[in-house]
Amino acid sequence: MQCSWKAVLLLALASIAIQYTAIRTFTAKSFHSCPIPNPVNCSLSQDTDAADRLCDESPTFTYNLSRKTHVLILATTRSGSSFVGQLFNQHFDVFYLFEPLYHVQYTLIPKLTQSKSTTDRRVMRGASRDLLRSLYDCDLYFLENYIKPQPVNHTTDRLFRRGASKALCSPPVCESLGAVDLHLEEGDCVKKCGTLNLTLATESCREHGHVAIKTVRVPEVSDLRALVEDPRLNLKVIQLVRDPRGILASRSETFRDTYRLWRIWDGTGRKPYNLDVTQLTTVCEDFWNSVSTGLNRPPWLKGKYMLVRYEDLARNPMKKTEEIYDFLGIPMDSNVERWIQNNTRGDRSSSKHKYGTVRNSAATAEKWRFRLSYEIVAFTQHACQQVLAQLGYKIAGSEEELKNLSISLVEERDFLPFS
Repeated sequence: MQCSWKAVLLLALASIAIQYTAIRTFTAKSFHSCPIPNPVNCSLSQDTDAADRLCDESPTFTYNLSRKTHVLILATTRSGSSFVGQLFNQHFDVFYLFEPLYHVQYTLIPKLTQSKSTTDRRVMRGASRDLLRSLYDCDLYFLENYIKPQPVNHTTDRLFRRGASKALCSPPVCESLGAVDLHLEEGDCVKKCGTLNLTLATESCREHGHVAIKTVRVPEVSDLRALVEDPRLNLKVIQLVRDPRGILASRSETFRDTYRLWRIWDGTGRKPYNLDVTQLTTVCEDFWNSVSTGLNRPPWLKGKYMLVRYEDLARNPMKKTEEIYDFLGIPMDSNVERWIQNNTRGDRSSSKHKYGTVRNSAATAEKWRFRLSYEIVAFTQHACQQVLAQLGYKIAGSEEELKNLSISLVEERDFLPFS
C-alpha cells in the first residue's frame, strides 16, 4: 500500500530526529550502536521494534561501573514527583535536575502535553534515552540540541525550571549569592543568578557524588532498559505512583483548561459527550504496564527498581525516605531530614502554588476525596480497576464511604525493592 505524502513526511521527520540524536551521542562517546528506522516503507513501528531488540541483544563492551549512583524518579504529572524530587535536591552530594526531558518533548513534538501516539512515544523514547545517558555522564552540553533559542557560548536563560535545582542556583554555577541566599525561592534564583552557564553546571555535576533526575515524560520502566543495562551507569529507578483518582482531581484543578470537560462533569453531574477519557486511561495503562514489569522482577531490574506509593510517603515521609536512601545505598544527610520536617506539616495556605512542595503531606494525599463527585470517582474506579487492585487502592462503594473512610482506601502493602 502506498503511503500518503503526510505519512511519509511525518516518518521522515521522526527518523531524522532519531538519527540526529544517535549521531550526536555516538560522536560524544563511543558505545555500541543500534539500527535506526528507515521511513521509506512506512514501517517505523516495525523497524523501531527490531532496532530495540537488536539493541537489547547485541553485545556490549565491559566498562568500569561509575562510582556515582544515578537516580531516575519515574512518575506522571500530579503524582507528587516534585515533592520526591526535593528529597534528592536537598542532599548536599546530589546533583539534581528537574524535568530536562521537557526540552526534548517540546522540540520534537511541540504543543504536546501527554502523548498518546505510538509514533510520538517512540521518537521521544530514543531521544530521551540519549539525553539521559549524557546528563548522567555530566555532559550538559547535549541539552543545547533541544533548548530554543540555542545557547550562545554555552549560556542560556531558557532552561526549564532552572530554579528547581539547588545545584544550578549555588556556587560555582551561581557566584552572585551571599549567605542570606542559601534558601532561595525558585523565581529568586533566576533573578539573582542570571543566565545559566552550562560549562559551570557541567563542572558542578562532576563535583557531586551522585546525579538524580526527575521526569514525567517516560511512560514505562521498560523504556529505560537500555540505560539500566548500560555498564557505564549505575542507574536505579524510583517509580512513583499515586491513586489515579487523586491524580485526576489534582490535574483538574491545576490544568483547568485542559481538563475543562472533567470540571464541567464534576460541577453539573452531566458527563460531556466529547470527554477525552484517555486523559485518565493513559495514566492507568502506563501504571499497569510499568508496575507489572517491575513486580515481575526481570533479571535486568535486579537491585535497580523500587516502587513507591505517594500515599505511603505522604503519611510517613521520614520513614519512607530512609527506605529510599537505603535502597540507593546513599547516606541520608541532615539537610534532607530538616527539609522533611519543615515541608510536610504546612497549613492550608502553604499549598496554594500548584508546583509547591510545602504542605501537610498526609492531608494533601487524601484531599481528592472531597474534590471529586462520586460519579467521577465511580467512573475512574471502573476504568482503572486493574491498576487500583494492583497497587492496593480500595474501591469506595458509596459517597459516604468515600468521604469517611480515608485510610481504609489504601491497603497496607510492602513493595520491597527487587534486590
